[in-house]
Amino acid sequence: MSQTIGILHPGAMGASIAASAQNSGNTVYWASQGRSPQTAERAVRSNLRDAGSLAALCQTCSVILSVCPPAAAEAQADDVLALGFKGLYVDMNAIAPQRVMRIAEKMRLHGTRFVSGSIIGGPAWQPNVTWLYLSGEEAQAAADLFSAGPLETAVLGDDITKASALKMCFAAYTKGTTALLGAVMAAAEALNVRDDLERQWSRNGSKFAEESARNVQQVTAKAWRFSGEMEEIAATLSSAGLPDGFHLAAADIYERMAAFKGADPLPSLDDILTALTKKATSNDK
Repeated sequence: MSQTIGILHPGAMGASIAASAQNSGNTVYWASQGRSPQTAERAVRSNLRDAGSLAALCQTCSVILSVCPPAAAEAQADDVLALGFKGLYVDMNAIAPQRVMRIAEKMRLHGTRFVSGSIIGGPAWQPNVTWLYLSGEEAQAAADLFSAGPLETAVLGDDITKASALKMCFAAYTKGTTALLGAVMAAAEALNVRDDLERQWSRNGSKFAEESARNVQQVTAKAWRFSGEMEEIAATLSSAGLPDGFHLAAADIYERMAAFKGADPLPSLDDILTALTKKATSNDK
């Protein structure tokens, strides 16, 4: 059965999520109030219907999908609850299981159905590339919204925290190691051994040096989002009895790249390494 779905907010990822919902026969709305011209243009290109305000979106839609920076996830849920939304709320954000539990409890107290989701992969424009993992008692109902793809879905069961836990563990490695590579290369540059390091990485025909540089360059445009995600991962590891310091440091690395938000073309590796070390020098004074 088709649903009226509201999406908060149609960024690059959100627009692709909306497309899969539309492909599956659903009508997707967004709220233009307070959003940027770039977001408005994307919403028009995506054939989203404009509800105008968040209040109107909550009144119009039976399902709301939240796709926003991690730091905004809980406040966004609070805003929707304050407007009396009683439908199905699907949080797809990269947040720690503890935060998921807090949001879930608020939803329960307000009589709002809740599903936790986590997205692994880039914007979902091709099949078998991007996966939406879902957990909670209503997880299958959320998965059914995207039955025609190309977004892939997997239901992890009734435990509301499982989708979040999977995302945190996955990103702890993928994005955490990219931050580490950035720090290592910046240190090598500052210590005047970067050429030597890259030469060592390239022995025996290895492509590790160029792959590492490319990986660091590719995260710069979204580094401003990844900083908050690293903090969520740190909290997740701490709750599991593990040290949180590595990913708190990774959050700092990504914060130092935040000035490259939306960069197109991507900045040079030299510019990135300069940005990483400049802030470190400033903080030492």
